[in-house]
Amino acid sequence: MASFPSFPPSDDQPGPASPRYAIYYAPKPGSPLAEFGAGWLGRDCATGEERPRPEIPGVSEERFAAITRSARDYGFHATLKAPFHLKPERSLAELEAAVQAFAAARAPLIVHLGLRSLGGFLALMTSPPDSRVTALAADVVRDLDGLRALPSDAELARRREADLSAQQEALLQRWGYPYVMGEFRFHMTLSSRLPDGPERDAIVAALEPRTAAVTRDPVAIDAIALFVQERKGGPFVMVRRFPFEA
Repeated sequence: MASFPSFPPSDDQPGPASPRYAIYYAPKPGSPLAEFGAGWLGRDCATGEERPRPEIPGVSEERFAAITRSARDYGFHATLKAPFHLKPERSLAELEAAVQAFAAARAPLIVHLGLRSLGGFLALMTSPPDSRVTALAADVVRDLDGLRALPSDAELARRREADLSAQQEALLQRWGYPYVMGEFRFHMTLSSRLPDGPERDAIVAALEPRTAAVTRDPVAIDAIALFVQERKGGPFVMVRRFPFEA
């Protein structure tokens, strides 16, 4: 069995009960894309409001809830900087100020989205892949990393359950998350991993007209959003959206 280094206990590691924060791309609340995501997943991540989920022929309500549970809890978004704890000596106000300063220096990006499969998960992804978005995500990870607390051994072990490559392991140790920089793929998750078969076909058939309605026109990545998970296992909710101002 491979052996990996662990971070020594220190004052830099907050307790698991402390909030986690994440920096996402999330569409403007009330926009057609945001309304699509809230309606599909059954929760508005900007307000925490529960929404009625769609009825999918051939898929029970309980099964559909299970298929979308993880995406619903994280909120409709594309991850730029994955969930992290703040260093104990840093405050939410400092984090907000840093995110605002980052956003103020950025200009909007116009992209095209399409329904795709990523490792068996259904998601909206840039179509075709866009290097500008990859660069934006890398800058978010790098420029805002000074506020991130080191991950615990338990957090590292959970990430390693995905059978990481050597490159992903190196990224995990450096940035606390394995799917950054060259491993980054912009995606707005819509389901859990679905094997080929009738259930997947039913979900795709339900998604295709819904996503076509919100991906027909280009989408502006014109802001980044700060999200918070107040307690372990709880949902992520938008704290504030920071428009690009350059």
